[in-house]
Amino acid sequence: MDLMSILGWLLMIGTVCFGILFDTNTNSFIVENLGNFWDPSSVAVVVGGVFTALMVSFPMNVFGKIPRHLKIIFAPKKYDPQKYIDEVVELAEEARSNGLLSLEAKLEETKDEFLKNGMMLVVDAVDAEKVRSILENELDYLDDRHARDRAFYDMAAGYGPAFGMIGTLMGLINMLKQLSDPDAIAPAMALALVTTFYGSILANGIFLPISNKLKIRHEEEYLCKMIVMEGIQGIQAGDAPRFLREKLEQLIPGYIVKKGQAKGGKGGGGDEGGK
Repeated sequence: MDLMSILGWLLMIGTVCFGILFDTNTNSFIVENLGNFWDPSSVAVVVGGVFTALMVSFPMNVFGKIPRHLKIIFAPKKYDPQKYIDEVVELAEEARSNGLLSLEAKLEETKDEFLKNGMMLVVDAVDAEKVRSILENELDYLDDRHARDRAFYDMAAGYGPAFGMIGTLMGLINMLKQLSDPDAIAPAMALALVTTFYGSILANGIFLPISNKLKIRHEEEYLCKMIVMEGIQGIQAGDAPRFLREKLEQLIPGYIVKKGQAKGGKGGGGDEGGK
């Protein structure tokens, strides 16, 4: 469970509510202030507008991915580069001792499909250039697929303030047409200002954080798959296990290495990432 995401959203809600409820003149909380920030028309304009625009922009299957994306944010799969290196080096030691064909039995225990499929190509004596091309194409597909998923939330973050501005213009138009009626000015101004508030909250409090967290999850997965790809090619080339470990650890960013060492992990690495 990713506590940072949960705490982040809870703190965001708490700070916004604090700003709405707390009165600096009396140093007290005024619950009635919440009513000032609720307007059904504004909700319809902003939330409805954003999702209808997304419906025009993206196919239906993208909306079906939203629960999976939320699961990636709150309960992500752990991608530990060092564990992947250990697994690849273990396969390298097996191949060095008993030959490539001996890996077939060990690969049945491997849970990572990218590693398993790549190593099976090596076991089947597929040409090294073809193996590299297949693995690189798989990584390119992963990169493109994840980029398309993030584009959904980036687009939504752009639509939020845009429809907030549309609601603001609607409120101002209604207000200007009813200046002779003082009772109509306040509701029109509420629509004008609250829609901008809703649009900003949707963009900066929900959609942009989701997009950025998905990008971080992608980079974690991409790094581990880069390590696997380089490891597979090293095994096929006959690299010594110790040399292979050192080469793969150079792909790990320095901040991950330091965190691993602080936890008692092993291995060093350079400052360059795998992407």
